[in-house]
Amino acid sequence: MPAPRISESTGAFVVETRKNYQGRVIFFYFVTFGLLLVLALGLAWQQLLQADVYHERERQQNERRILVPGPRGNIYDREGRLLVGNRARFAIVVYLDELRREFRREFIRVRKNYRELGDKDIPNSGQLEQIAQVSVVQSYLDQVNQILGRQDKVDSNDLMHHLSDAPLLPYVLIDDLKPEEYARLLEQLPVESPLQVYTSTTRYYPYNSAAAHTLGFVSINEDIDLGDFPGEELKTFSMKGTMGRDGLEAHFDDQLQGETGGSIYRVDYAGFKVDPPIQRRLPIQGHNLTTSLDIDLQLAAEQAIGDYTGAAAAIDVNTGEVLVLASKPDYNLNDFAPRLSAATAQQIHDQGAWLNHALDGTYPPGSTFKLITAIAALRNGWITPETTFDCEGSMRIGGHTFTCDNGEGHHGVIDLRQAIAKSCDIYFYNTGIQTGVDLIAAEARRFHLDRPAGIELPGETHHMLIPDPEWKQRNRDEEWFPGDTANMAIGQGFDLVTPLDMACFAASLARDETVTKPTLIHDPNHPQQQSEPIGLTPDQYAAIIDGMKGCVTQGGTAEILTLPAFAIPGVQIAGKTGTAQVRKADGTIDIAWFIGFAPVDHPQIAWAVAIEGDTLGESFGGAHYAAPVAAAILKKYFEKQNRSPEAKALTSN
Repeated sequence: MPAPRISESTGAFVVETRKNYQGRVIFFYFVTFGLLLVLALGLAWQQLLQADVYHERERQQNERRILVPGPRGNIYDREGRLLVGNRARFAIVVYLDELRREFRREFIRVRKNYRELGDKDIPNSGQLEQIAQVSVVQSYLDQVNQILGRQDKVDSNDLMHHLSDAPLLPYVLIDDLKPEEYARLLEQLPVESPLQVYTSTTRYYPYNSAAAHTLGFVSINEDIDLGDFPGEELKTFSMKGTMGRDGLEAHFDDQLQGETGGSIYRVDYAGFKVDPPIQRRLPIQGHNLTTSLDIDLQLAAEQAIGDYTGAAAAIDVNTGEVLVLASKPDYNLNDFAPRLSAATAQQIHDQGAWLNHALDGTYPPGSTFKLITAIAALRNGWITPETTFDCEGSMRIGGHTFTCDNGEGHHGVIDLRQAIAKSCDIYFYNTGIQTGVDLIAAEARRFHLDRPAGIELPGETHHMLIPDPEWKQRNRDEEWFPGDTANMAIGQGFDLVTPLDMACFAASLARDETVTKPTLIHDPNHPQQQSEPIGLTPDQYAAIIDGMKGCVTQGGTAEILTLPAFAIPGVQIAGKTGTAQVRKADGTIDIAWFIGFAPVDHPQIAWAVAIEGDTLGESFGGAHYAAPVAAAILKKYFEKQNRSPEAKALTSN
C-alpha cells in the first residue's frame, strides 16, 4: 500500500495511487496496440497478399470470353482445282445487349397494362420480363419480315435459352439468307440498328456429288478447340464450329480445323457487355489439303457408272496415288451444309447411298481372280505358259458338273494366254485343282487381298475374305471339297474383295510386284512404290500380260474396247474381265468386273471397276458394263497426257 503524504495545499494526509493507475493504462495501450496490429496485418493480408485472389474473383465476375472457330482449310485435286471450300453464309441477327433499355421499358408497359386491366392472374416479375423480351425481339423480326416479305415468328423458348446461356452472342433471327435477301437487308437496314447481317462460313462443294464418299462431310460441333486463346478461367461463350464426320474431312480433321479466335469483354450484372473488347484475336483458317484425285477422271468415271450401283478406283502405278475413287449411288455434299435435314438423310438411306462401294463393298472377284490362280500355279510349277487343257464346255469335279460360262459350247484345246484372254473356266478349274487351295490362298494373301488397303479414309472394311479349309471348318463347321477349290480358282465361292483392293492388285501386277500402298495425298516428289517381286520368270510374266492384252483385242472377253466408241488409239491395254454371282434372299445378281493397267509397255495407270446387276437372274457381264467405265477413265487420262503444257497450265488455273 502506498505511504500517505501531506498535501501542500490543504495540509491533509493523501494516499498516493498513481502507480496502479498508470499500470492499467499501459496494459490498455498494449491491448489496443495488439488489436491495431492484428487489424493492420489483416488489412495487409487482404490488400497485399490476397489482392491477386480478389482481383481474379472480380475478373471472373465481370469478364466474359467469346470464341470464334477458324474457317476450315480447303481441299484441292492434284491440279489445284478446288474440291471443298468455304462459302459465305449470311444470317440476320439481333444484338440483345443493345436492347436492355427497350426490355425494361416494355416490361414496365406490360406490367402497367396487366394492372389497369385488373387481371387477378397477373404473371410474376420473371414471366413479365420474358413476355417483354419476346415482344421486343419480335418487333425487330417484324422489321425484317416487312423487308423480305416473310412472316417468321420468334421461338420464345429458344430466345429464353439463348438469353440464359449466351447473352453476349448475337441471336439469330433468320439463318442462311438467300443472296437477294442479303442484298435487300444491307440496303434497307439502318447502320446503327441492333439488327445486323452476320457473316460466317459454311462448307461448299463446287462439284456437288463428285467424290462424295471420298471427300466426306462435316457437321455442327458444339465443342470447338480452344487452342491457346487466353481466359480459360472465364465464363466462355463460343460460336458453333464444325467437325469432319466422314471421308477426308474426318481423317484430316485436325489439319483442316482452323485456329480459334475470339474476344474478352467486360460485362454488367446482367451479363451484357459494357465496353469494347479488352482483348481480341482473329480466327485463322486451317491448313489446306491437296489430294491425289483428278476431278476430270473422277467425273468421267461417275458419269460412266450412271445410275448403276458400283465403284471404280484408278491408281498411279508408280506412286500409288489414287486418281479416281468413285462410288454410286452417291449424294450431294452441299445438302450437308450447313446441316443435313432428316428427310434428305432418309432419302440417302433409302437409296443405299451411304455405303462407299469402293472400299466398303465386298464382292466375289469373279474371273479377275484367275490371274491369282495362274500366278500361284506358275510359281509352284503346276503349269507352264504352254500347258494346255481341253475345254469341252463342262467337267465333273467331286460328283458335280462344272460348266464353262465363257464361250459358246467349248474353247477346245487352250493354253494359258488364250485361257486368260477368253476367260476359260475349264482351264482354271483344272489349274486350281492341281495347284490346291492352300497355294492359291497364300498367293492371294501375298497381294494383300485379305486385308484393308490402308488408304487415308475412315471405315475401310475388314470383311474381305480369302478362304481356306481351316476357315471353312471354323466358321461353317464343314470340310473343304474339291468343288470349293474349283470355285475359288475362278473367283467364286467364298472369296470377297473390294474394288480398291483389286485396283491395288492391278497396279502391283503392272510393276511385277506384290503390294501397292494407295494414298489420297498428292506429292510431286512421291517416291516410287516398291515391294516384293512376284517371283515369275520373264516368260511366265509375259504369258500373263499377253493373255491380258488378248482380253481387250478382237476375240477377247473385253473386245468391246476395240469399238470406236471405247477405243483409245495408240494405247495398248492389259485387262481382265470378270462376272461373279452374289446370292440374295430372293435370287442372285451378277457383279461385272474389269481390272487392268495401261500402257502395257510402260504402265502408268491401273484400275478396277465393279458394277452390280440391277435385275435378279439377269446376265451382267464385265465386258459390257464394267469395261466401258474403265474406257471412260482411260480416254480422259490419255487425252490429258497428250495435251500441250500450255493447255495443261490453262486448265489447272
